[in-house]
Amino acid sequence: MSSADATHAPSTADTDRRTRVLDSAMVTFARFGYRKTSMDEVARAARISRPGLYFLFSSKETLFRAAVTRTLEHDITTVEHLLTDTGRPLPERLVAAFDQWAGRYVGPLARDVAVVIEDNPDLLGEIVETTPRRFEELITEAIAAESGREAAPPIAQTMISASIGLKHQAASRELYLERLKVAIALLLH
Repeated sequence: MSSADATHAPSTADTDRRTRVLDSAMVTFARFGYRKTSMDEVARAARISRPGLYFLFSSKETLFRAAVTRTLEHDITTVEHLLTDTGRPLPERLVAAFDQWAGRYVGPLARDVAVVIEDNPDLLGEIVETTPRRFEELITEAIAAESGREAAPPIAQTMISASIGLKHQAASRELYLERLKVAIALLLH
């Protein structure tokens, strides 16, 4: 954390700038990989000076950890909201949740985001384990609310396995979602 973060509460402009930098960093890391990404490239992508970038993040590792953490936390928060929207049928909520968690990462550049996370677990710490566990818990809870507690864990685990397989097979997000809908319909009936 930089000295600026420790001395004052961030303003809206600071928060927006930090968000822009983290988004740009995630795209840059996805494009070049962790090792080949330089702070200069991230600064250029974020339209910020290199000293400005170092003011926000003391090192590439700190920036990488913050960018991935923000991405994963945002995904989990969105999944929670999608699954608790009981005004929609369970299959629709599950498809939307899986789309947020994995579907967004299907396709040429998007696939690279998941790869850069998977390839650098030592830099990221426990979040690479806790967020997938939380995702499984959320899927299990949503299924259990409609199908009963005993059936929910294996159904949720099978859906997650199907999603992982489809993510690696599907050439597009649309194809991923099309096949995922079939898998969810089969597993819920």
